[in-house]
Amino acid sequence: MTPLVVEATYENGALKVAQPLPLREHAQVRVTIEPKTTWADATYGMLGWKGSHEQLEQILAEAEELP
Repeated sequence: MTPLVVEATYENGALKVAQPLPLREHAQVRVTIEPKTTWADATYGMLGWKGSHEQLEQILAEAEELP
């Protein structure tokens, strides 16, 4: 089987996947955890931004709401 990338959320001590997985019951797998990053996280510091991470997130969120 080729590697599979899925979105998941950690809730109450367990990972909840966003969609069903193409695995047979009781299949053994290896899991690698990689936190999902936003565009602001991935590019923070590249543009010489002097504000905080939170300020940049707010500006980007407001820009996404524009028509």
